[in-house]
Amino acid sequence: MAGTMSFTIVTGLSGAGKTQAMKALEDLDYFCIDNLPPLLLPKLVEVHAQGDESRDVAVAMDVRGRGHFHNLFQALEWLEQQGYHHRILFLDCADLVLIRRFSETRRRHPLSEAASIQDSIDLERRLLADVRQRADIIVDTTASNPGELKGRLNEVLVGLPLHKLLAVDMLSFGFKYGVPTDADIIFDVRFLPNPFYIRELSGQTGLASAVAEYVLRWPQTEEFLEKFYSLLTGLIPAYSQEGKARLTVGIGCTGGKHRSVAIGEELARRLQEGGKTCRVRHRELRTM
Repeated sequence: MAGTMSFTIVTGLSGAGKTQAMKALEDLDYFCIDNLPPLLLPKLVEVHAQGDESRDVAVAMDVRGRGHFHNLFQALEWLEQQGYHHRILFLDCADLVLIRRFSETRRRHPLSEAASIQDSIDLERRLLADVRQRADIIVDTTASNPGELKGRLNEVLVGLPLHKLLAVDMLSFGFKYGVPTDADIIFDVRFLPNPFYIRELSGQTGLASAVAEYVLRWPQTEEFLEKFYSLLTGLIPAYSQEGKARLTVGIGCTGGKHRSVAIGEELARRLQEGGKTCRVRHRELRTM
């Protein structure tokens, strides 16, 4: 009996967004292979299984494979015989948009031996007609940008809207050691009362309950947390629509050991309670 792996065969018209679709599937933790000849699919399954992989697999197969592509149905029949669940994701697009995309990027169509781009598209539609007929999911990308395509694939493949899949990475740091270069948003919390100047708190970090209680007890702290939480929850859907999979939020104080740590922990807790995927890291505590 086959394992728990399932296979998504990504195919469709050239220029309809297969590359963007594969990037989106990688963000969903699929094991992705592009332009695989169909007859090599059993070998891929064998290697994948030997590596003790449990991730789902996405394989892009299309007319770039030329003479090998006609073996697609034979490969799908093999998956069925072996008991592997599979589905065909077909990306379609209006001819005029495909022509514009090829003209703008100056890419050659895989079937460019035809007289014109339109002739190449017409030939490709005929070659893909049977595959489209058997497709489990058809996504039209005529009016979609990469972010919108990613959102659509998340909905049809995972059943969740895009903003539910964006992960927030909360990163505390100390300005005295430099601003993190990977942060998308940076907030400075040096305006909050500093426990460093409290003798019994100075030697501890924001992970200690006494330090956290000191930082969080002030009215300005609660006002900041409420406003920043509201800002983040409002921005997450907008970042998601742009196709972003992770949002890194930097929270900085002077040394990165007290205020930023306590604020980062509290914001992460509130986001998690609000149903958001969030983890917290403390850059300056790693060297302690």
